[in-house]
Amino acid sequence: MRGHLVPDVLAPGLRLVFCGTAPSRASAAARAYYAKPGNRFWPALHAAGFTPRRFLPAEYAQLLALGIGLTDLCKGHSGNDDELPDGALDAESLRRKIARFRPQAVAFTSKNAAKAFLGRAVAYGWQPERVGTTRLFVLPSPSGQATRFWNEAPWLALARWFHVHESEGR
Repeated sequence: MRGHLVPDVLAPGLRLVFCGTAPSRASAAARAYYAKPGNRFWPALHAAGFTPRRFLPAEYAQLLALGIGLTDLCKGHSGNDDELPDGALDAESLRRKIARFRPQAVAFTSKNAAKAFLGRAVAYGWQPERVGTTRLFVLPSPSGQATRFWNEAPWLALARWFHVHESEGR
């Protein structure tokens, strides 16, 4: 899509869409999700059992075949959350994408992303709100800068849900 530093990976009927705040500078330069060295996203995806092997950031589009999509709240800027311009996080755009593609769940890859979308403080795990029938989940950030907050338990819990609902997607 024009103006997107890293294109959305979305299709109708996905089981799960991971949503971050904005691409890192490394991800924007590589035009690939979670490409910054030290980011735990790809190792966590494999370790939790979402993927049969550890994917490289450049292979992100292959997640569609697994019923997984990717997007960010900010598509036109890169950098740390505190470096993004005011108004860069576009919750309404994400709401429109969810309404259009109707994934079973959206997992925010940080509390910051979820808070920007929901407009309130959040805890890890399932949230009470839904967008249509789409459930919302909050994960600890895989960013290397968020190491002190890392906890694989929510990733494993989401993976269990994902596999229980495997036959419902695609």
